[in-house]
Amino acid sequence: MVDRPKIRHLVIDSTDPERLAKFYEETMGLEVVFRAKHTGGISMTDGYMNLSIHVNRGIGQPSGLNHFGFLVEDNDEIIEKFDSKGYRSPSKRPADRHFAQYRAIDPDGNNFDLSTNGYDEIRPERQLSKTQLEKLAKIEELEKA
Repeated sequence: MVDRPKIRHLVIDSTDPERLAKFYEETMGLEVVFRAKHTGGISMTDGYMNLSIHVNRGIGQPSGLNHFGFLVEDNDEIIEKFDSKGYRSPSKRPADRHFAQYRAIDPDGNNFDLSTNGYDEIRPERQLSKTQLEKLAKIEELEKA
């Protein structure tokens, strides 16, 4: 018997990610595990579930739930379920996404991700090469100047 997919990842849009991260750290004991220098996003965890706080860039859009993510054993099996039931098939995520391989949309329009990799470590095909890391370091150094 295959385990059912598990929710392991929630994303909240916020106009002030630092303030929100501080709130969850001080009140709920969540720990910051990653800060995205270029986007301002913050990833936190309670040791079981990950919470990502993204900068709300939607002009006129309210802050709040952006999407959530399921940890699955087999993306193809899940996609087949969507297709066999007549739901819109999940879409492959762009290569610049750190964790999820697919994005799906429920009948009410809520976005959710599918990942066989999980949400604790960047998916292997997304890992930056040494050359890419060196270029990123140079960009960061120039931004500091």
